[in-house]
This record gives sequence, C-alpha cells and structure tokens, in this order.
Amino acid sequence: MNIQWYPGHMTKTRRQMEEDVKLVDLVAEVVDARIPISSRNPDIDAMVGSHPRLIIFNRADQADQVMTARWISWFKDKGWGVMETDAKSGKGVGQFSAAARSVLRDKIAVWKAKGQVGRPIRAMVVGVPNVGKSTFINKVAKRKSTKASDRPGITRGKQWVTVDNGLELLDTPGILWPKFEDETIGLHLAFTGAVKDEVTDMEGLACALLELLQERYPGALKERYKLTCLDGLPGWKLLEQAARRRGMLVSGGEADTERMAKVLLDEFRGGKLGRFTLEAPKDIFK
Repeated sequence: MNIQWYPGHMTKTRRQMEEDVKLVDLVAEVVDARIPISSRNPDIDAMVGSHPRLIIFNRADQADQVMTARWISWFKDKGWGVMETDAKSGKGVGQFSAAARSVLRDKIAVWKAKGQVGRPIRAMVVGVPNVGKSTFINKVAKRKSTKASDRPGITRGKQWVTVDNGLELLDTPGILWPKFEDETIGLHLAFTGAVKDEVTDMEGLACALLELLQERYPGALKERYKLTCLDGLPGWKLLEQAARRRGMLVSGGEADTERMAKVLLDEFRGGKLGRFTLEAPKDIFK
C-alpha cells in the first residue's frame, strides 16, 4: 500500500509556521510514542532550525514501556529535551513547564542577566495530525482552549494559549509532508489515524497491521482475537480468522473482513489490544 495524503491547506500552514517560529523561544514537538519516527515530520527540522527542542512522547500509556525508554535515550543523545505524557488522562502533562524551563535554562539565565525577569516563555507546539497536540495544550492550560478530536485535520489556524504569567503556547495545525519516501512510514501513520481513513484501503491496512503485530506482538493477537497458528500466515488469513472468531459473518457464511478491519483499527487506536511500539531505533528508515 502506497499511502499519500497532503491536503492543500498544509502548504499554507507550513508557510505560516515558518513565520511564527520567529516569535517563539522553544519548539515542542508532540509525537506518537507508538511510532516515534514515523510521527515526526522531517520538514519541521528545517522549519525550526536551531531553536531549542522538546520532544513530547504522547500516548505513552499505549506504547511498549521498554521501547519508550530506548527511544527516550535515543532522542536525548541528540541533545533534545524529552518527556512522556498521556494527554487524554493528563498524566505527565504537569511536567511540561519544568521541562521547557530546563531546555531553556541557558537562555533564561541570559534574560535574567539582562534584567528581563518574568519574561514569559513562548513555545510553539507542533506535530503531525492526530498526535494529540490540542488535547495536550488543553491539559497544560487546565481548560478547553483549543478544539480536540480523534480525527486528523481539526485544528485550523494559529491559536495562542496563555497558560500562566510565565508560559504561552502557540497551537498549530497538524501537517504532514508532500511525499512519504518510505512506504512503512505511510502505513504507520495510517495505523494510528494520522492519515484519513477515507484515503486508505481499510482491509489492506488491517492486514498489514496484523502482519506487523504477528511479527512483534503475537501474544496480543492470540489473547484478544483467539487466533491460532499465526506463524507465516498472510494478513488476509489472519483478518478472516479474527472475523470468524468474533462471529462477523455475511450471507453464505463468509467472513465479514470489511467490518472486522474497522473493529481491529478502532481497537488498536483505542489501546484495547495492548501496549505496542511499532518501530525501534534499529529500524530507522532511510
């Protein structure tokens, strides 16, 4: 499956972000902890240049804890600040202000030396669609300041949110990049809902996800869908078997794989299958 999705408004958004980054002290990039590389827009690195960076591992509650620890070490080795959150429940969000100040400690020291005591930190919050940016900001601000949804493409235009006297956040629309050079990245983004389902083949997507989980987390499939004999089975066989186990049949006794595909993706995205990380530092895509 060669998945591509780049609505026209994203070009305009990118240009606006290139201007807005001049107004901030810090760039906070929200990534999906289950796909920490695929959920990073490579264009953002070029856009933000040498600005101090803070990587926010959102949905850490749905990711493999061991793999998250490895990824955090990988990002810290790049010299970036890192923190874990579950924006939906608010877990870890309270660390943001301290983490931002830690990343900016040298800059804050310069402000104090110049007598700029009390100068607020201005941070731009960026990320691809559907990684939870708006939910994260609402939790940090402790109020509903921006629109949030589990569907990509909700935030429109820039929105400043004042957290307190010392912190201001700029929410930005989620943007992808014009072409996914690696097919794996497109798949991973589609698995987590960063790409609209309307532009994907849901059954094909479900088959690809089943094959990946069969390789990395076979126990979860056996437990959730009571699947047996997983080794080497193609995704469509696994999807058919899961549909039958769930009693999803159409006339003639055929497995309703279309319905099962939607259920599988919904349960994966909702964390009902377990805690998974679909990529490891050793998998870094070329």
